[in-house]
Amino acid sequence: MVVASAVAGLQVVGANHCASTSRRVFMSMTTISQFNLKVATQGFTSSSNAFFLKSLSRRHPPSVKYSSLITRAMSGETEKTLAYGLPIDLRGKRAFIAGVADDNGYGWAIAKALAAAGAEILVGTWVPALNIFETSLRRGKFDESRRLPNGSLMEIAKVYPLDAVYDTLEDVPEDVKANKRYAGASNWTVKEVAESVKNDYESIDILVHSLANGPEVTKPLLETSRRGYLSAISASSYSFVSLLQHFLPIMNQGGATLSLTYIASERTIPGYGGGMSSAKAALESDTRVLAFEAGRKGKIRVNTISAGPLGSRAAKAIGFIEKMIDYSYANAPLQKELRAEEVGNTAAFLVSPLASAVTGSVVYVDNGLNTMGLALDSPRFAA
Repeated sequence: MVVASAVAGLQVVGANHCASTSRRVFMSMTTISQFNLKVATQGFTSSSNAFFLKSLSRRHPPSVKYSSLITRAMSGETEKTLAYGLPIDLRGKRAFIAGVADDNGYGWAIAKALAAAGAEILVGTWVPALNIFETSLRRGKFDESRRLPNGSLMEIAKVYPLDAVYDTLEDVPEDVKANKRYAGASNWTVKEVAESVKNDYESIDILVHSLANGPEVTKPLLETSRRGYLSAISASSYSFVSLLQHFLPIMNQGGATLSLTYIASERTIPGYGGGMSSAKAALESDTRVLAFEAGRKGKIRVNTISAGPLGSRAAKAIGFIEKMIDYSYANAPLQKELRAEEVGNTAAFLVSPLASAVTGSVVYVDNGLNTMGLALDSPRFAA
């Protein structure tokens, strides 16, 4: 960015070489050129180019006559060494991603995208899945899917046990505490995890909610019990409220939060039952309210991504995910398979400074399926 700014400065001065006060131009050019030569020497991949520019400055003191030559030389090298476009730079940022338990869901894809942008990654993993997840990480089972665009492997700084259904230890029923799947784990309620992260790292910049659960998701809404309905709301939407409530005090100002929703929040998806459609609708409503409250309280942005269907392990619980993927492919404006990394890339943008004015939004990443009002693969059209 410094080199780019320097080049821009040189170009401006070079373009105004006809200014009436040559002395003023000369002095400006001298200052900018000396600064840029220093930057260019550090930034050029070819030492000969830096040597050329240094030699040029010694033989010919900076002047309007040679400013255009220096500008062209630096511009040419900059084109080779700097990528065009707006970089997503999350270096120095720390992200906590709740709901990562394997390497094939949206949570994992988001973690990879944030890591590729330079963020430090912490994850919260559902307690019953913790042992398998950590073992798979240690044994290298995820090494291939950990690979980042630059060839390195995504590093997870720490994995925390988490069950976002429970805010405090006092909320946990005795049968859950005694469950062998929770044996050996501690400090896994939302409040305890937030305190652990504070003790370990002091603060975070990014909070991602990538978890949902509906114990009666395969039941039609008319057959869903009160307990099943409230469980879906608790695990899939209130859990986000709770996470932000407990993590907000340790989030740096200007930070961002993100959750994942689904179009069943606003359209009828037969088979996506058990109160899950209601939970997603609640999540989207909460996104707007929390955007106001967290924005005013801590300058924190709150958004949600409405992602298309993905054949992850969690999604297979609804029983017909493959049909949903086929339907999306047949009817979406962009007729292609939705990749998890596309959701990850969108997430990286939304939590980055590039989206500094975006909050309270539902962002669709579904190949445009949300825009359609007619199923093109309907038998009616076959005739």
